[in-house]
Amino acid sequence: MDENRRPIKSRSNTVIVALSRFLAGTSVTPNQISCASAVFAAIGAVALLRIDSVIDMIIAIACIQLRLLCNVIDGLVAVEGGKKSIAGPIFNEFPDRIADSVLLVAAGYGVGLPSLGWAAALFAALTAYVRVFGGSVGVPQRFIGPMAKQHRMALLTLACVATIVEIMLHRHPVCLAAALAIIAAGSALTCVTRTRALVQDLHRITEEKTHA
Repeated sequence: MDENRRPIKSRSNTVIVALSRFLAGTSVTPNQISCASAVFAAIGAVALLRIDSVIDMIIAIACIQLRLLCNVIDGLVAVEGGKKSIAGPIFNEFPDRIADSVLLVAAGYGVGLPSLGWAAALFAALTAYVRVFGGSVGVPQRFIGPMAKQHRMALLTLACVATIVEIMLHRHPVCLAAALAIIAAGSALTCVTRTRALVQDLHRITEEKTHA
């Protein structure tokens, strides 16, 4: 397994594997699937601007999950489907950053705390920056948390579900704001843990070269 490829258990899911094989046999490219994830995120972001609507929260949940599905399938179609391209690594990263940002920023505006949404988006982007920077200096990319992408999206999804409950109970929505605060703080901590792991890896590689 490629050490610079995010470990995802759902890659072995029967339905996902079957869907990936189907798409691999069509003219659809992995890069198009990667871009589709950003499109779904944009639709979900629009829905997140209306946190007083159950329908919009359901749409947001669906779009977040579809975004994640695209993130899994694009790699399967590229690697297992034999559709790798030179620009693949770019499309694998850029739409992800866009998707994260639009969803988190929109959630911030939706709850009336735009600065919190921007903070969550900034720290989320920095977690990816630290990971990719590690790869650029020759060490394995670290996908560790505590607030990696799958954790951020899982928490955002749960917050949308909780918001639906708040709407039905006619309560003031606070769960989404709380989730954004946790994502921002957790992502900042993730930057720290990944940076520490990066430094440790660099020291280990240096020592191995010294004793070689």
